Amino acid sequence: MGYMNTRQCLADLEARGELIRISREVDPHLEVGAIQRRVFKNKGPALLFTNVKKTTFPMAGNIFGTTRRAEYIFRDTLQALDKLFKLKIDPLLFFKKPWKYADVLPLLARALPGRSLKGPVSKGVTSIDRLPALVSWPLDGGAYVTLPQVYSENPQRPGLMHSNTGMYRVQLTGNDFVLNQELGLHYQIHRGIGHHHKLALERKEPLRVNVFVGGPPAMTLAAVMPLPENVPEVIFAGVLAGHRIKMVRAANGLPMPAEADFCISGHIVPDKELPEGPFGDHLGYYSLRHDFPVLRVEKVHHRLDAVWPFTTVGRPPQEDTVFGTLIHELTAQLIPSVFSGVRQVHAVDAAGVHPLLLAVGRESYVPYASERQPQELLTSAMNLLGQSQTSLAKYLIIAAVEDDPGLSASRIPRFLQHVLQRLDFTRDLHFITRTPMDTLDYSGISLNQGSKLIMAAAGRIKRKLGMKLPRELPLSSDFAEPRFMAPGIMVLQGPESTQKRDTHDPEMERLGERLYMTPGMERFPLVAVVDDSAFVSACWDNFLWAVFTRSDPATDVYGMGAFVRCRHWGAEKGIIIDARLKKYHPPVLEDDPEVEKRVDSLGVRGGPLYGII
Repeated sequence: MGYMNTRQCLADLEARGELIRISREVDPHLEVGAIQRRVFKNKGPALLFTNVKKTTFPMAGNIFGTTRRAEYIFRDTLQALDKLFKLKIDPLLFFKKPWKYADVLPLLARALPGRSLKGPVSKGVTSIDRLPALVSWPLDGGAYVTLPQVYSENPQRPGLMHSNTGMYRVQLTGNDFVLNQELGLHYQIHRGIGHHHKLALERKEPLRVNVFVGGPPAMTLAAVMPLPENVPEVIFAGVLAGHRIKMVRAANGLPMPAEADFCISGHIVPDKELPEGPFGDHLGYYSLRHDFPVLRVEKVHHRLDAVWPFTTVGRPPQEDTVFGTLIHELTAQLIPSVFSGVRQVHAVDAAGVHPLLLAVGRESYVPYASERQPQELLTSAMNLLGQSQTSLAKYLIIAAVEDDPGLSASRIPRFLQHVLQRLDFTRDLHFITRTPMDTLDYSGISLNQGSKLIMAAAGRIKRKLGMKLPRELPLSSDFAEPRFMAPGIMVLQGPESTQKRDTHDPEMERLGERLYMTPGMERFPLVAVVDDSAFVSACWDNFLWAVFTRSDPATDVYGMGAFVRCRHWGAEKGIIIDARLKKYHPPVLEDDPEVEKRVDSLGVRGGPLYGII
């Protein structure tokens, strides 16, 4: 059976040597987050801070800090879940070999939540100002809940079976929020709570919301799972936990997990928004202040032995990377059944997940053609951009499995080489402009709006990729330090960008014209213009992060021999991506040097993190 609550999980990890206690006083303002990130980077243990400034509640971090530890936490049900997903693909498997799936039926029996009149979470009441005030990055607008499970129900069809539980950002303090009475609730586009909020606004009534913190670890993972809209996360949590999630009533009448550590119970105030943010986010930059809904607090419930689980995010990889890896392992086999014609997808964590999606698909529309070209691949690409979390992809690169049966979207250097060898840049680039994009991505033309680019590669090899840069590059004095990144990929250092939002840079267009005339550039069909070519070309993580988080396709992709024909944009020799930081981009996340010195002191001989950081 899975863990019933946070305490059980932490006790087990401690017994295995997977958790250490830190009794030295720590500050939740910057210090705790910096410690957690440093320990994660070094693949260290879970952390239990028992002496936290300005709160009586302990804090627990890095619980899911390694894939091995996360798999251990859910060890009781992962194998049965794998079998359950196989049955979704082919239900006849159950009848063919029922003895292999005997453990699936009990799993399903435990899916439905239970109800109880009282539970540990009902025993204590506190206020927002007594909770751990976690501030992760220097420019954050206040304290945040970073592992929230935000629960809402359909106002037209209330009840657990029509509920949504998501991990949406919750700002506890700062800005114009009235302390202890108001919170900021930041949810991105394409989130389940948005539909509930819309229905509540149409009915001119508040939307009741509960914010759970802690409890069964399965609830935390369920809150970030990309489930179909008709599958409540609390149902999946029961399957993942291996036991029914018992629910009790909170102050606002909505259910809350009986074993949760905390529950902030309240409602979204109709027709009221306040500035939320800034917040150091998982793309590696700050998301800025914007108006978002206000959550009016009715009561803060907590168990008497409550622990405050937390994480911090930033430039990947971070702890949320482990969630992504685990989710990918759980759902990879479902991809062909959800997206017809798609064999594999890989949301690239190093690029911030949503900015770059790689896919391997089938190309069978015209099997008798003498030359294979992208057709079914484009249908598959539109399908990927039309539903679920893959719809937030900004760059979608898809290749045909028929050209290389061993092709894997997870082997990024080899995948990009395969694609660059086969792309017809006059035909295979497909832009979608003025379209919704990830709320946290500021490279577009406005909040929630930008563009997408599909690159679809199929057929024979069309070019030999360069292994050495051309000897003579006709660069102006503003462009310098060309670097070889990989076969067919050049990184070039450009001047500081002065480009305004939603405009093209004439200097980049002139660069495209010069490179088009340069002998040998046909072997380098991908050029990235960056602020620091040495940094970007130093490793794949740097390249993927800088290039795909700092560019919007329609704004920042230029061509070597660019043309427009019947509203189709193409390029004769290849593309240039302007991946410089723009004036309208938010600041890059940077650690506070003084805080880092305090963290260093914990790692000296005799310190609690000696040998760990």
